[in-house]
Amino acid sequence: MTATTDHRRSRTGPPAAGHRGAAAPAGATLPGVTLWRRVADQIAQAIAVGTYGTGTRLPAETELAAHYGVNRHTVRRALAVLRERGLVRPARGSGTYVEAPRLAYPIGTRTRFSEIVGASGRQAGGRLITGAQEPASIEVARRLGLKAGAPVVRLELMREADGVPLCVATTFLCATRFPGADRVYAARRSMTRTLAQFGIADYRRGATRVTATTVDLGDAARLDVRPDSPILVVDSIDVDADGRPLLTTRTRFAAERVELVLES
Repeated sequence: MTATTDHRRSRTGPPAAGHRGAAAPAGATLPGVTLWRRVADQIAQAIAVGTYGTGTRLPAETELAAHYGVNRHTVRRALAVLRERGLVRPARGSGTYVEAPRLAYPIGTRTRFSEIVGASGRQAGGRLITGAQEPASIEVARRLGLKAGAPVVRLELMREADGVPLCVATTFLCATRFPGADRVYAARRSMTRTLAQFGIADYRRGATRVTATTVDLGDAARLDVRPDSPILVVDSIDVDADGRPLLTTRTRFAAERVELVLES
């Protein structure tokens, strides 16, 4: 979960349709290699050498099947393997797209989504899904140093890189200290800028807990992943310069798009 090795370097795979020179003969099976795995490896090779660039839509299953001399079931299984490797992403109703490499996401004392995504050469994006004021649960109150039932602002956030969903997050802030934080975030579209609006010039990570589970149906739709796909769950508390809790967040990362790097 925390390994930083770039596994994309070892991919092997096929060229685009019309460029059969680099592919094995259609329908041929290498000794000891199943047909669907050979197709998967050749498509992966085409991705590695840039035949299919990041964000490119792959040819339709029927085209790939004709190109490799296999049936659609074989192609479908090969694409499923590539999805598990994090190389491609199916989009409902429009096809299968080449996925960007997994984003190395450092978890340290200063964890800023926009800075991390920007440092990778991608464009960070985000939006407020919903925002509301509600009574703090016992757990949220404990994290924020409040009494159970104290008013808090809950933010449901979507975070993206180059328009691809990376994570969804649920953030809680003290409503007394940050009144209307949901409206501020909707306008600023950044937690750092939202806190700055309330006079918080800087903040740091106070605590982090990482677990793994499978995605629920709601988050699967938001992240555009298959139901029961693996996700990385990060529970965090951010504090001000005096160590007082500012906000607590539960972030659900699509595991096929992100690798968490724990900094010491």
